[in-house]
Amino acid sequence: MNLTVNKVRALKGEITIPSDKSISHRCAMLASLTGGIVEIQNFSMGADCISTLNIIKKLGCDAEFIEEKHLKINAENAFKKDRYNLDCGNSGTSMRLFSGLVASREMETTLFGDESLSKRPMKRVILPLELMGAKIKHNNFKAPLIIQGRELFPIDYKSPIASAQVKSCILLAGLNTYGETRVTEPYVSRDHTERMLKYLGANISTERCTTKIKKSNLQPKNLSVCGDISSAAFFLAAGAIVPNSDIILKNVGLNPTRTGIIDVLKQMGADIEILDERVECNEESGDIRIKTSDLKGITIEGEIIPRLIDELPVIAVLASQADGTTIVKDAQDLRNKESDRIKCLVTELIKLGSDIEETPDGFIINGKKTLKGNSVTQCYHDHRLAMSLYVAGLICEKPISIEEFQWVDISFPEFLPLMQSLI
Repeated sequence: MNLTVNKVRALKGEITIPSDKSISHRCAMLASLTGGIVEIQNFSMGADCISTLNIIKKLGCDAEFIEEKHLKINAENAFKKDRYNLDCGNSGTSMRLFSGLVASREMETTLFGDESLSKRPMKRVILPLELMGAKIKHNNFKAPLIIQGRELFPIDYKSPIASAQVKSCILLAGLNTYGETRVTEPYVSRDHTERMLKYLGANISTERCTTKIKKSNLQPKNLSVCGDISSAAFFLAAGAIVPNSDIILKNVGLNPTRTGIIDVLKQMGADIEILDERVECNEESGDIRIKTSDLKGITIEGEIIPRLIDELPVIAVLASQADGTTIVKDAQDLRNKESDRIKCLVTELIKLGSDIEETPDGFIINGKKTLKGNSVTQCYHDHRLAMSLYVAGLICEKPISIEEFQWVDISFPEFLPLMQSLI
């Protein structure tokens, strides 16, 4: 589907942000390990999370929606077979986390995915799992992964990158491994796995950048999913740069390891306010109000990068309208996403008239540039790039076209209806 985006005069109103995908993935995965019945409120209906849901069904869980987004999982018959073929679709989260989950169980598992996922690097999880004694066959560190599960050994792993997927993979392997497994990151990445494991009774602790876990049984407790701040980021950016805008985003996750986008907006001078903060199932959430803002360029680097890695494409759009220069550093992991997000983002924003330059680990943007539009853009099968281009299109002088916009459905099928409700 090719989509045309036109300039708008304002964004006004109130919307509820859809369920957090990272938390939804982990709810389903950890529910499958409880051996009991777990109900999950507000489960994400994005394609990636449905891939995870289909995987736990393959692993023997009964899973059904009692009502919209209210999921009931019965894990009493999980992990009873000797061999499984698990289709991860386009979901890197599913493949990397399930690798750790199955590696310590005595069964053979083949993890595979679509064409895009089959090109993505899996070395970052294969190497630590092999250090734990896992047997993994792979295609030059890419999918499909054939994992011969067995009893593993605990390790003290120093991760070269701050990655929630790497950390979670190792913790899920350590959850079923005797002894103490440790993971240390250079910076703290998102910690949904640790929070949920602790909530469900795992023997887990975190001190600064190191997390420790011992073999544990999880309790079947009901779970609730807040709204996805990575999804909210597109509306926050649009609200800040579209003239005459004033919007409220309801039920947004405010986990401190994910709120880098809010910190950046505040540093840039955005008119942003947090309302009605609360905590449920060990996760913070609240409502966010954003208005049209006079923004200034900043430098984004170091320990904040893992807290906003997925939001950097739309931050680039924000920066195009900020006064001065914005520099993004230490974000080389953007090159290992659904696309090489640095190269693809720079290529497409230049088409729109942005003054942006690619660097090895990020980009440099000279702001306050009028985006002219009148362009056909590509999303490179990358949902976040497609939505970032849509936000840019809202302020372009002339319409833009985004090719294959349907890739947005992978993470955010509600994106267009929600955005159009504010116009």
